[in-house]
Amino acid sequence: MNSHQLRYFFSHPSPIPAIGQGTWYMGENAAQRRQEVAALQRGIDLGLTLIDTAEMYAEGGAEHVVGEAIRGRRDEVYLVSKVYPWNAGGQKAQAACEASLKRLGTDYLDLYLLHWRGNIPFEDTIAAMESLMAQGKIGRWGVSNLDADDMQSLWMLQGGKECATNQVLYHLGSRGIEYDLLPWCAERHMPVMAYCPLAQAGRLRDDLMNDPVVNAIARDKGITAAQVLLAWVIRRPGVLAIPKASTIKHVEENAAALDVKLTAQDIEQLDAAFPPPGRKMPLDVV
Repeated sequence: MNSHQLRYFFSHPSPIPAIGQGTWYMGENAAQRRQEVAALQRGIDLGLTLIDTAEMYAEGGAEHVVGEAIRGRRDEVYLVSKVYPWNAGGQKAQAACEASLKRLGTDYLDLYLLHWRGNIPFEDTIAAMESLMAQGKIGRWGVSNLDADDMQSLWMLQGGKECATNQVLYHLGSRGIEYDLLPWCAERHMPVMAYCPLAQAGRLRDDLMNDPVVNAIARDKGITAAQVLLAWVIRRPGVLAIPKASTIKHVEENAAALDVKLTAQDIEQLDAAFPPPGRKMPLDVV
């Protein structure tokens, strides 16, 4: 797992693997709560210690699930949550962060992200994040769903260069960020967190999972299509994937993908089937 650690990018006592655990859609069904908690706990056991959540997910329900999963194990986890854009400034940011902390059962977040850009100026969000850091309620702050132009605007502001990461949609079927956003972040040693690295459930995910090239590579390596797709996302230094961690089986499959090595030929075949962008494309968001 050492080759896939991102300790360089995030300050934390323990190395952070390039595959974490996502929690979107968790906490929505009480009947699934025990399964969701068990899956997250199994992921921690396997070293998938970065857990990503948000106040938006089930309107705090996912944070409750995460809080139960990490009880007694907080120091083992790199904990990430996200704030609604309309809460990302002033006292609203303070209240939103404190509410997330209460649901999570902890007194600090390792990383706090602006979920997407709204109407609150970046300056106000930076000031709120700096205040939360000064209080010890968050370790670092970052953003999500920001394209290259927004990142450039943020970067030019006082304190903007303290942005620790940008979390965006990225998978084999959605490669637009490779044209400008990914290189921009790489030049500044800013990691990118890829959400929905297997694509969102539906036709596109089915197309990726059933793609003949993906499956030929999977058969050759004795792994699953999902593991090929995850290995492809984290093939680049500084890119971390956060697939949903809803069942123990999926979590174990995700963790095993850390050891998958794609060859240059594998990458070439995948590029031919899913070409990289040749022009600027709008940021893909779900």
